[in-house]
Amino acid sequence: MKEILTIDLELCTGCRNCELACSTAHTKSFNPKRARIQILKDEVRNLIVPMVCLQCETPLCQEACPTGAIVENDHGVLYVKQETCIGCQNCVTACVYGGIAIDPQSKKAIKCDLCNGEPACVKACDYGAISVASKKPEGLHQRRKAVSPAFQTLGIQIEEAQE
Repeated sequence: MKEILTIDLELCTGCRNCELACSTAHTKSFNPKRARIQILKDEVRNLIVPMVCLQCETPLCQEACPTGAIVENDHGVLYVKQETCIGCQNCVTACVYGGIAIDPQSKKAIKCDLCNGEPACVKACDYGAISVASKKPEGLHQRRKAVSPAFQTLGIQIEEAQE
């Protein structure tokens, strides 16, 4: 079953524990710049937005990769094969959601791989803001509902999905 991360923006405090847990889990370093989840803050609007791979149905990052380094694992989760990635940054440019980045040390692409089904960020979030959901309509609805406060803050209208 395919899974996705959902983040409830009303519960997220911007503490960045998720970034630290992610970098520790993936790189054995306590370095938020090496995390697969990034916390963006807009202090003026009092807006905190965790950025993470959305596991898109039609992943533009995968299409943009000239070496085929972005592949699906056995659980249907997209990840970056580090041995194949050349660090060209095409995937970063292609992702309109900011869900992929370049690791400052390896100079290769990094993105959320859901930690093989046990996301470190979920465990590290003391506020319950991050959870794992099914990539079925219910899970997608849960994710959409969780981010709606950000759209309201920014004055962006989103239509409710028809069921």
